[in-house]
Amino acid sequence: MARKTGDYGPSRPAGVAAIAGWLLFDWAAQPAYTLVLTFLFAPYFVNQFIGDPVWGQALWGYLTAGAGLAVAVAGPLLGAIADASGRRRAWIALFSLGAVAGLCGLWLAVPGTPGRVPAVAACFILAVVSVEFATIFTNAVMPELMPANRLGRLSGAGWAVGYAGGIVSLVIAAGFMVADPETGRTMLGLKSPLPLDPFAYEGERAIGPFSALWYAVFILPLFMFTLSGEPPRGSSPSPVRQGLVQLRETLRHLRRYRAIIRFLLARMLYVDGLGAIFAFGGLYAASIFGWGTTQLGIFGIMLTVAAAAGALAGGWLDDALGSRTVILAALGGLMAAALGIVSVERDSVLFIVDVPATLPGGAPFTTAAEQVYLAFAIVVGVLAGPLQSASRTYLARAAPRHMMTEFFGLYAFSGKITAFAAPLLVGLVTVFSQSQRAGVAVILVFLAGGFAIMASVPRVTETT
Repeated sequence: MARKTGDYGPSRPAGVAAIAGWLLFDWAAQPAYTLVLTFLFAPYFVNQFIGDPVWGQALWGYLTAGAGLAVAVAGPLLGAIADASGRRRAWIALFSLGAVAGLCGLWLAVPGTPGRVPAVAACFILAVVSVEFATIFTNAVMPELMPANRLGRLSGAGWAVGYAGGIVSLVIAAGFMVADPETGRTMLGLKSPLPLDPFAYEGERAIGPFSALWYAVFILPLFMFTLSGEPPRGSSPSPVRQGLVQLRETLRHLRRYRAIIRFLLARMLYVDGLGAIFAFGGLYAASIFGWGTTQLGIFGIMLTVAAAAGALAGGWLDDALGSRTVILAALGGLMAAALGIVSVERDSVLFIVDVPATLPGGAPFTTAAEQVYLAFAIVVGVLAGPLQSASRTYLARAAPRHMMTEFFGLYAFSGKITAFAAPLLVGLVTVFSQSQRAGVAVILVFLAGGFAIMASVPRVTETT
């Protein structure tokens, strides 16, 4: 089917309050990714709660993979049901409750309590799955808020607001909550104003409840302003049955949506690779450079600032150049940056260039190896925002509007059905090679595969 930008959607933007409520969803959800999945709770889970870096990294990979598989299996069906009923608000509320409960349960991750590993793992999976499901329904609201030729800016602003939320929450958590057990001081050199025992790692364990409270507060504008007058769009007396029928029909006639399916296949690979970079980049740096909580907090802030700037710029480039162009350019840069990251060791960069070794107890980020690693990591941050923003925009422009939530369910499917693959392969290669560098290098395969398929996808303004 041929579709040109601007052929559907509202003729003018929605109200400021409705747009602000939608943008704040990214702000609300971001700590679950920034604090839990990436920079603070993940290294704590691996190095302190589990206590074995190799086994801990492998287990973290398995749990991340399991959560992704659950989202992949259920996402398209839930989207089809939501399109049949027209009620996204109730689904977002349900999964928001699951996210809050799961995040709160991470407090149970007390070091030296192996019996709690199953409970913590279950809470982690519940939190991740719930946030991802809520995101499916929130993404599907995009075409109702902005004309198609301005969706790039909307998506980019959403990612930028989300990254800003990540920065603020990271500064609060690393600057006022998480303290170094050796000094009792936080990243800002402060004694935590909260009654959290650094020797029991209560600051790290409080990351989950803090992220839950953050989510619960900042999700409210979405319900108050964006979804407050949501009308039922479906007429089926049995939305579950109708959703099943619609999904079956979509899957039977995938050839009608060839370009979208190729795009989703490409995204299946490159989002898996990107997620693995963020999931394991901090763990890899912590291991080779001996970074503690303070260094990881600063590292996270730098990457998040870079990603926010990239997302804002990428949104404008998306509207000007097209989503496909932005995606391909970002993937090319990410492959180069990922290769650069795995080229760094404690005493070498670019695989063959020897540099003075990073010594335990040295000032952070002062050695050549650390600085080269940071440079490549910042490139990843700058390019991650445009890649994710343009991907969301491509689908919002290309998918049939009456099937928008279903296609965003398939979008989640494409991002999660192989989400187990990169973390799983990273974990397996790490275990079998006993090398974190070898494990992280697997990520390049996924980025390259996504680039190759995306190169065959037409622009959204062409026949799809």
